[in-house]
Amino acid sequence: MTTKIAVIGCTHAGTAAITNMARLYPEAEITVFERNDNISFLSCGIALHVGGVVKKAEELFYSSPEQLAELGVTTLMRHDVLAVDSDAKTLRARNLVTGDEVIHSFDKLVVTTGSWPIIPDMPGMNLDNLLLCKNYHHAQTIIEKAEHAEHIAVIGAGYIGIELVEAFEMKGKKVTLIDNMDRILFKYLDREFTDATEDMLRLKGVQLALGQTVTSFLGNERDEVTTVVTDKSQIEADLVVLCIGFRPNTELLKGQVDMLPNGAILVDEYMRTSKPDIFAAGDSCAVHYNPTGQHAYIPLATNAVRMGTLVARNLMEPTVKYLGTQGTSGLKLYDANIASTGMTETAALAAGMNVKSITIEDNYRPEFMPTYEPVTLKVVYEAETGRIVGAQVMSKIDLTQSINTLSVCIQNGMTMDQLSFVDFFFHPHYNKPWNLLNQAGLQAV
Repeated sequence: MTTKIAVIGCTHAGTAAITNMARLYPEAEITVFERNDNISFLSCGIALHVGGVVKKAEELFYSSPEQLAELGVTTLMRHDVLAVDSDAKTLRARNLVTGDEVIHSFDKLVVTTGSWPIIPDMPGMNLDNLLLCKNYHHAQTIIEKAEHAEHIAVIGAGYIGIELVEAFEMKGKKVTLIDNMDRILFKYLDREFTDATEDMLRLKGVQLALGQTVTSFLGNERDEVTTVVTDKSQIEADLVVLCIGFRPNTELLKGQVDMLPNGAILVDEYMRTSKPDIFAAGDSCAVHYNPTGQHAYIPLATNAVRMGTLVARNLMEPTVKYLGTQGTSGLKLYDANIASTGMTETAALAAGMNVKSITIEDNYRPEFMPTYEPVTLKVVYEAETGRIVGAQVMSKIDLTQSINTLSVCIQNGMTMDQLSFVDFFFHPHYNKPWNLLNQAGLQAV
């Protein structure tokens, strides 16, 4: 008997699950429900598109309904799933073009519904030129509106907000970055790194309005935004982009599967939900976070494609376990290459962990070479055991791969003692006899 697989949502996790399921189960009947008119958009490339690095937004897609059709997959675009009955194994969807509704039955359901930007409920939210930053249409709108804007306010100093600020500044706009924390990139970097990145932005003329909570927006007689009002100031802006985070899109399964309080679906190491035959992956899910051993909500494209691929591998029977995540991520800001993995010292202490840290500031290669650049590396580890729980790096030379190495260390439960003596190559073109990571381990001991 042919297995009927239904997939809800088709961005990173959905595309990974579908392409792999089509290959692994050629006899299966795979039907995809997608409410948008496009699939597989790399939203992390929006700032590159805004800044003109990527000329065409179309280049940020890596699959299409036509490509899925070639794999034998039925993709129902502009179809919004209205309800799921996990016990009866049916879903109800509306064709957003015709208004018609369909009832579709399934043997296996894959929920890759992703996330949606957090939209605050406050006065002035209905004004024009208040924009979100998530999908293809948002990208097009931001570029179109930014052409005519002079003062742009970006609310939220995470990676997306920072990258947009850089893109707008490079386009010659007056930019203000607003965040309720007292420093930027608070979730990803400790103060040693955020102080330096804030200095970079200020040198470029970016205004930083930190430690301020937005309370409302004011507009003109044409209902266009003119002012962002915070608890401490009023900031002029004729374009505002909201980048204050994401929440999982999981209303369809509310009360039917186990979730975190924020609505992120809990899955086991084989991507199974608490309901048999219902799998989930990507931004709609919580992930196993190795530094703490707990479930956490970490919406990243990397997590999504891994989880989507694992859904396909484990759909018929459990075969490959998920190894968890460190939330590893990178950022290029002007000429600085920045990356982090695991917990910052700030986050670890806030979680009640007893941690220490070591910060290395050194030149990345020998001083007898014609050129050499400074690098800052910080590693956070448990005080009692020496187990590595996080790391951050920043330099003009791209040393971000060192953070991928430390991500592997965290995933494998390695200690600072072990890091001291890992076998890394040496060549004067690239590094010093004692590799930077070895140095961190040795100096911590």
